[in-house]
Amino acid sequence: MREAVAASEMEARKSSGIAMKVVIYVVCILLAILSILPFWIMFVNATRSTTQIQQHAISLLPSTYMFKNLAILLGKSFNPAVGFLNSGIISTFSTLCAVYFSTMTAYGLVVYDWKLKKPFFSFILAIMMIPAQITMIGFYQMVYKIGMTNNLLMLILPAIASPSMVFFMRQYMYPALSMEIVQSARIDGAKEFRIFNEIALPIMKPAIATQAIFSFVSSWNNLFTPLVLLTDQEKYTMPIMVSLLRGDIYKTEYGSVYLGLSLTVLPLFIVYFVLSKYIIAGVALGSVKG
Repeated sequence: MREAVAASEMEARKSSGIAMKVVIYVVCILLAILSILPFWIMFVNATRSTTQIQQHAISLLPSTYMFKNLAILLGKSFNPAVGFLNSGIISTFSTLCAVYFSTMTAYGLVVYDWKLKKPFFSFILAIMMIPAQITMIGFYQMVYKIGMTNNLLMLILPAIASPSMVFFMRQYMYPALSMEIVQSARIDGAKEFRIFNEIALPIMKPAIATQAIFSFVSSWNNLFTPLVLLTDQEKYTMPIMVSLLRGDIYKTEYGSVYLGLSLTVLPLFIVYFVLSKYIIAGVALGSVKG
């Protein structure tokens, strides 16, 4: 009798476990569909005409107007290829600067013991609370006075100071970097820069990859700062060019707008799919170790 009751309980547990898994899978599938749907609608609208979009804003089936939308997009006063090039240069080099110097700053906060270390870190946390828009007027005045308003360097060099990335790297580095390794390297005669470049950076690889993706996406999608600093069309980034597609006072070609948005998003998809495994690994390890 007891064996029968135990067997029935086991069967009930198995059935409830299977039901729970089914629910989890269904919820995950629904969330995945909700995440993909806006991008799919954007890509579909890139193949539709303005009239079709105005009559039926949402459609899941592609149309045949993609090449006409591309001709309209290329017929504007700016060149999307130049926008891609400028956005690629800014995003790539600003990401490299942000990742390298933020990791170096975190290394200084973790490895060295100096009197103002805690106040300095508190200052970094305080800067994180200040929106970039508040400092934009002073930043523009400085850039204008030194005559670099149409220089891509002014969109790259400020990435060196990235408080949020410094905070993330510091939290990750504390448990990941062993001071015994650093001391052993010093005893062997290694200089500080060599220790940082050959020991600290490889250990920080998951965190670096994660923050590089976030930094690249943020820099690529940045519209506000380039719109303030850049007035030369040859220096326009892709987000600026897409925003100008709606500037026609007679008619807005929504198909070309969606095509421009789709072209802008494609590099982000490529970067994400290439390095997506580092996002999960880096964020998970950073949250657990921090």
